[in-house]
Order: sequence, then structure tokens, then C-alpha cells
Amino acid sequence: EFIASPYTQQLLTMTANARLAPCRRVWCTLFLLCIVVFSSCATVMAQESDNGAAASAESGSSSSESSKGSEEAPKKEEPQSPKVKQNNASSSSSSDDWGSFYDPNNIFCGKYDCYKILGFDYETWGSAPPTLKEITKSYRGLSRLWHPDKNKAKGAREKFVAIAKAYEILTNSEKRKEFDYYRDRPDEYFQKYGSSVLWTYAPKSDASIIGLVLFILANLFTYYAQRNKYDKVANHLIRAAVEDWSAREGGSTESIEIREKALAILAENREKAIEAAQSNGDTPKKKEKGPRLTSKEKREKEQVELRPICAKLVNEIDDFGAGFRKPTYKDLLVIKMVKWPYYLGSATLWWSKYGIRRMRKLELNAEEREVLTKNAVGEVAWAASSDEERATMVTLELWVSDNLVEWREEQDMKREGLSANKRKQIKKLRKKGSGGDYGNDDDLHLD
Repeated sequence: EFIASPYTQQLLTMTANARLAPCRRVWCTLFLLCIVVFSSCATVMAQESDNGAAASAESGSSSSESSKGSEEAPKKEEPQSPKVKQNNASSSSSSDDWGSFYDPNNIFCGKYDCYKILGFDYETWGSAPPTLKEITKSYRGLSRLWHPDKNKAKGAREKFVAIAKAYEILTNSEKRKEFDYYRDRPDEYFQKYGSSVLWTYAPKSDASIIGLVLFILANLFTYYAQRNKYDKVANHLIRAAVEDWSAREGGSTESIEIREKALAILAENREKAIEAAQSNGDTPKKKEKGPRLTSKEKREKEQVELRPICAKLVNEIDDFGAGFRKPTYKDLLVIKMVKWPYYLGSATLWWSKYGIRRMRKLELNAEEREVLTKNAVGEVAWAASSDEERATMVTLELWVSDNLVEWREEQDMKREGLSANKRKQIKKLRKKGSGGDYGNDDDLHLD
């Protein structure tokens, strides 16, 4: 005997626990195995009992069938078609049991299966589909059940109509054959009955109202297009008058005249301002000392004063010619549409006469010369020319391409501000084949 120290006792306790740990694990494992074996045995016994009950039921049914067969043996056997699976009337009482079919255009029974409506299952009869007699029998029973005069239930009338439709399809050999064919071929159904079977466009608004709105917008567009056409020429003319453009820079006789009128009005306004100041007893102020304005600054100041005057004078012009005029009711699309037949008929008649005269080899008359010249130079150039210039253009026979090219070159040289002698010199050089650039003064030695 001895008294162990606390440390020694703790060590002995840990050693004993370490020895007992494997034993506990073994016992736990054995206990779990026993539970698994017991549960598997119980499951196997339950399955065997179920199989035995099913076997006994099958043996009983087979014995009853054999006894019936022995009793009916003396009777004459008649060939019968395999029995088709058919639901009773109660199973077809709900549209939920009518299956589904791809028929968005209601060619057959709509979204329901015609067979299912009459109580037949397409998936179960195999190679023995229902005969016409069986279909008629099922239809009669279901129609009596769901006839609206006998059945006051909600939806009875709709069911009766669907049953009649299914009977109509299945008793028609061609319709029934087509119904069976398209059962698994929705793509061919789509090709035959078109894309409208999938969707239809329901108009959200009245088409006449939409057409009227578009017609009004078209009239407004033609009106403002004419206004934009007029403003484009007016702005160009105002700028040419204010900045004193020459013909080479894009000015014209109209811009020069407007500038002269504007300068006269500006001088008159200045005189009126001085007279008004003197009548009020105001003495003109002395010029303040300061830096003198340059010529550019003076010109810009004058342009600022001239711009509103020139704009007012230009806006007083209603028509610049060549179709550049202020818009009126005549520019509305509806008015133009009314005039189109007249213009088309007039043009057709004129060109027909012109063709007949050419075939007869007659000389051009004055009207034909004027029309051909106008078409050659363009409506804008014709409208911008004076009567003398128009007469000159007619005599030049500008409908001939060579004459037209020469005339245009002459007009370009005039816009460049070249003198008559210089233009003649350029023409001579071009006739000799040496060219001649009217923009280059090195080739020309004439003042």
C-alpha cells in the first residue's frame, strides 16, 4: 500500500479511460449494426406480404375468368375488335379532362382534343382506334347529359357545343384524318393555315383618324418647306446687302438696290434724330476724346445699323421668282394634289405636240425655243434674268450642249468681274487649244 500523489492518480485515471475508449466504440458499432439489420428485415417482410396479396388477387381473377369461359364455351364465338378505352360520361363532364391540342385557329376543336371530349384516349387504344359506331354511341350519351334543355348547370351549353363539334370532326373521314395527321406536326399546321393562326393585330386606334392626322402633318410639312425655301434666299439677300457683296462674292442687282435703299433710310433716320434733338432744345454733345475707330470697326457698326433696315426691305418682297416666294394656301399638299392631274396632262400634251413636230421635221417655234431654253439654263437662272437676257439666251440656242457649256463659262467669267477684253482673250486661247485660266492674269496681257 502506498499513497499516490495527485499527479500519479490523474495519470492512472487517464490510462483507464484510454483503455475503456476502444471498448465503447466497439459496442456502439455493434448496436448500430443491429438496428440496420432489423430495419432491413422488416422491409423485406413487408414487400413479401404485398407480393403475396397481389398474387392471390391475380389467381382469383384468373379463376373467375376461366369459370366464365367454361360456361360460355358452348356459345358461338364472334370476332370482336379490341376494346377501346372509353371514359364514362362523368369523367368527360369537366373540360379539364379534355386534353389539349394545337389548334389556335379553331379548325378542329380549338385547344381541346376531339377524342378526349367524347371520352376516348388517343394514347391507349394502340392499333384499334374507336369506330364510327362507338363514337356515335359516346356522342349520344354525352349530348343527352349536357343538353341545355335538360342540364341547367353552368357551362352546359358550351360543353354541348364542344361535344357536337368533336362529333362533327370525328365522323368526317377527311377531317378526322387531317386531325390525326396534325396531332404531332404543329409546324405543318402553321404552314397550311398561315401566320394569322398565332396572333392577330387588334387596332388600338381608328385608322381613319390616324390617316387624317398624317394628312394634316403632310400639309404642314409642305407649307413649312416652302417657308424654309423662301427664308434661305431672303437671308442670303440680307447678308449680301448688309456686307455689300459684289457679283463675284454672290451679290446681285437686288442686293445692291436694297443696300442703296437701306443707306438712304439710315441717313434719313439720322437726320430725323438730329432734328428731334434740336426741337427739344438738346444741344448735341461734344465728341468724347478717345481712340479713333478703325475702318473695320466703322464698317461693322454700319452693318449693325443696316441689318434691321435691310431685313425689313427684304421681307416686303413676297416673291423672288423661280418658286422662291412666301408660302400661301397654294403650297398645301391637298391643293398640289388637286393640281397634279392638270400639270401632268398639260406636260403630256405639250411634249406630244413637240414630238409630232419633230417627226414632221418642222422648225422650232417661239414657244418651243423658250421652253427648251428654260429647261437648259434652269428655272432659277431663267427667273433671275431680265427680258433682254432671256431673248439673248433664246437666240444662243442653249438647248444645244456645246452652246450651253460656252454660255455657262461666259457667265462664270462675268461673275469673276472680268472685262470684255479679257473674256475675248480667254475665248481665243481656248479656241487655239492652249487653254486659258480666267483666274490667272499671267497668261493675259490686256488691262
